[in-house]
Amino acid sequence: MSKFPKYEHTKSREWFDRALKVIPSGIYGHLGPSEGLFLPLENWPLISSKAEGTYFWDMDGNRYLDLMCAYGPNVLGYRDPDVDAAALKQMQYGNCTTAPSYKMVECAELLTDTVACADWAYFMKNGTDATTFAVLCARAFTGKKKLFFFNGYYHGNDQWAMKADYPGILPDDVKNNVVLPWFDIDAMQAAYDECGGDVAALIAQPYDHGNFYDNKCADRESWRKVREFCDKHGMLLIIDDVRAGFRLDLAGSDHYYGFKADIICFCKALANGYNMSAACGGEHLKATASSLSFTGSYWMSAVPFAACIACINKMKELDTPTLFRKTGEKLTDGFKKAAAEHGFDLVVSGEPALFYLRIANDDSLMLHQEWVAECVARGLFITSHHNHFMNAAITDDDVRLAVEIAEDAFSEVEKRHK
Repeated sequence: MSKFPKYEHTKSREWFDRALKVIPSGIYGHLGPSEGLFLPLENWPLISSKAEGTYFWDMDGNRYLDLMCAYGPNVLGYRDPDVDAAALKQMQYGNCTTAPSYKMVECAELLTDTVACADWAYFMKNGTDATTFAVLCARAFTGKKKLFFFNGYYHGNDQWAMKADYPGILPDDVKNNVVLPWFDIDAMQAAYDECGGDVAALIAQPYDHGNFYDNKCADRESWRKVREFCDKHGMLLIIDDVRAGFRLDLAGSDHYYGFKADIICFCKALANGYNMSAACGGEHLKATASSLSFTGSYWMSAVPFAACIACINKMKELDTPTLFRKTGEKLTDGFKKAAAEHGFDLVVSGEPALFYLRIANDDSLMLHQEWVAECVARGLFITSHHNHFMNAAITDDDVRLAVEIAEDAFSEVEKRHK
């Protein structure tokens, strides 16, 4: 008999059915089943009622040890008391005001003191805002239009960042995008020549942490060569640190890999779930950034700034990059051992703070999907297609519980495939 009986989701499903009547797909995007990744659907919670620390609860009262952190934002854990206290204190004085709060200035000062390549900070609301701003800045600064990307890229949901076969995307939306193999300088040179030098920037994540395949860490020498190439050809180097930002290095993932970006984009870990993003850049781009027509009604709201200040200062106090590496290694070592005990080859890739998992016994990934679904049904929330996220609330007891649930799920899958 299973040590962790499978959860029932009666009330959560009732709420999801209500959502289907009034919201496209019920839950659109990657947080719900519309992309076909919650298989079988009855194993997944769909709607939550509350969250705290590294756990959330569904509408049926089932508790989930969450290794996704809402897909990244909750870097300190849900409802961190210090961040929430700062946000609630600021709420007493105002949030969205005609004249921006002084908290915006304090937040920018903290970011420029923390992020190695930052001489200024420009604030928005989501990762797409930040990467779109960076691209506008690059094109305005260089007067050029083409963009280089590396394979497997994801830089948000604006038209310029999407793929030609996505619904609603026209060929003209992506005609200036050039996709290249990671760190292939010869391919970059050939593409640059083919474009007649009309290339504004390379935009890339700090390493290849795409979906549905093993993630590949970068190295300092590869980034040195890319930085050198961009400098030689008058291109900006934009680092999309929306996903990995502050998890590898509080000074930025470019600093972690030993180079300096022209613009670096942050979002997920900035404010522990409070809604904001930022692009930071060098002094040589400040006048260009000032010239852009790019703003929004809620971009200067004070509560997220207060949360961001508290979040960054707490990450410094805890040295979260070191903590995340150690916790990620401890977790994945336990997962791999549990997998081997039941005859499964679990491949762990990427940086330990954002590890990616794949059962290698089956190239179709369906065996992996089966195991993931059994973990979720027992209270360990992981995904089959995406990297995972460490947070500062995970304890040694949480690690042990996660490994125990993973082992129980491996046992169940093993029985089915004997």
